[in-house]
Amino acid sequence: MVSVSPVYLAGGGDPAWVTVPLHRACGWSHGNDPLQPRVLLSSPDQKALLRLEPRADGPWWTIQHARTADHPAWSARFDARTPVEVIAAFTDALTSPSQPAVTPDPFEPLREARWPKPEIDRRRLSPDGLVRINDHPNWEIRTALPMEPIWRADLDRTTPPHLVTILTTALASRTPLLRRPDQVPHLARDRMALTARDIPAEALASALEDRVRALAAHRAAHTAPARPRPSTGHGRTR
Repeated sequence: MVSVSPVYLAGGGDPAWVTVPLHRACGWSHGNDPLQPRVLLSSPDQKALLRLEPRADGPWWTIQHARTADHPAWSARFDARTPVEVIAAFTDALTSPSQPAVTPDPFEPLREARWPKPEIDRRRLSPDGLVRINDHPNWEIRTALPMEPIWRADLDRTTPPHLVTILTTALASRTPLLRRPDQVPHLARDRMALTARDIPAEALASALEDRVRALAAHRAAHTAPARPRPSTGHGRTR
């Protein structure tokens, strides 16, 4: 295994890092079509849908959320080379029983990570110039070499701000991501730091199970149990 930094150059990784916890820890139901190489997962309340559809052009990942009483509908789309850990941070926040305590300004994590300050508008460039984040008219993330796109993400303007903040926090993280050497994209290899890691096979095999258990425990701890109805005192005998 190798550790890769910055995180946005690590490549896609294993999609199960996103899909398995959604199904097993968060109760999202899945449907599959044996004639289509795609995954469909829907939330228990049927308001959110994740579609993973590998294809040559366009996004592989699409997350759609229906309108609610206090928020309009929104969707988010991610290309194939978007690191699954970045998408998982987004879906973990989406499925959390309680809203994470994060700043409502998605640019704040980038400022804290010392991404260069824009001269004119609110666009942000990563320190190496490979990532551009723009919030007008919708949220756009572009990761690219000067003449070669790597991956992109597009989020509706109506995407809840705390979810966008979780996404920018993940992008600005300085914690390297683990990949098999063959999983690391050849694009921009001269722009990334690769460090060989000797990790026991059993640790790799249990990582996903550990993630499922941790997410399920978090949900259980933050889901309030039903309160017993108070006794009215009627019907008591002496």
